[in-house]
Amino acid sequence: MSKTGEFRRDTKYLDGRFTADGREGWPVEAQRYRLVVARGCPWANRTMIVRRLLGLEGALSLGICGPTHDWRSWTFDLDPGEKDPVLGIHWLREAYEKAVPDYDRGVTVPAIVDIPSGAVVTADFRHITLDLESEWRAYQRPGAPDLYPDALRGEIEEVGDLVYKDVNNGVYRCGFATTQHAYDDAYRALFARLDWLEERLTTRRYLVGDTITEADIRLWPTLARFDAVYHGHFKCNRNKLTEMPALWAYARDLFQTPGFGDTIDFVQTKQHYYLVHKNLNPSGIVPAGPDLSGWLTRHHREELGGRPFGDGTPPGPPPEQERVPASHTAH
Repeated sequence: MSKTGEFRRDTKYLDGRFTADGREGWPVEAQRYRLVVARGCPWANRTMIVRRLLGLEGALSLGICGPTHDWRSWTFDLDPGEKDPVLGIHWLREAYEKAVPDYDRGVTVPAIVDIPSGAVVTADFRHITLDLESEWRAYQRPGAPDLYPDALRGEIEEVGDLVYKDVNNGVYRCGFATTQHAYDDAYRALFARLDWLEERLTTRRYLVGDTITEADIRLWPTLARFDAVYHGHFKCNRNKLTEMPALWAYARDLFQTPGFGDTIDFVQTKQHYYLVHKNLNPSGIVPAGPDLSGWLTRHHREELGGRPFGDGTPPGPPPEQERVPASHTAH
């Protein structure tokens, strides 16, 4: 937090990078690494989406932490014996300390762990998806879409920077502000950017170009959590997502696209925010709503044209062990 009550995200992550040929950083190798996520976390959600869209399930295994944590670490309390079956650890912190002895910063997800050493390679969500899209091409499925096309990278980053500042991080700046002035500034910036996105998406199906790109993957996890968490818990309450016609239709379009809606667990998402943030919700009560059935209603976005996967194809269903229970999502 700043002295004026503004939330400031610590972005000093463990930041190892991958290269396809091992020329620097960490070499890309199938089944050597494990992507550790939590379904409640929007930053982890984007890595789950990219992994699904690119069909990397066979090359990069997935470890899923439980929805809650304390100051020490995320934990694998959903697994038998409360230990990750591959890494053999209960606390994700153990993998951070294998990388940096006496590690004293925040333990975050997503994180990619080197299985042989048990050490975290990277926890930098900003670069994990880019590396999966570029350096992991040899292990992508046939028909994998190009989520970061060369010709659109400049625009993707331009739009992505605005979305990160005002929306992805903006909801946290609202929720964790400790002064009225800091909250008011964050609130104004958030809804000004959502209005900008509403206008942009009224005439185009996707944020950049006519296919799904990294830009959409960065925005969608925040939209998916907006009404369930951010509207009330973070005081982002000018209006709900369902009251913004273009954004709500856009969010539903992606939810109904394989690789998006099948990665989000609304129950764990609410548990994460409402149980972990005791300063904002001291009672620990997790709200029952909102009604999720609207996520499956017609969106009519196909009328704007566009091809979701470009020259590629949709991914197949998620592996059985990674499927979100029907009671935890729209059905």
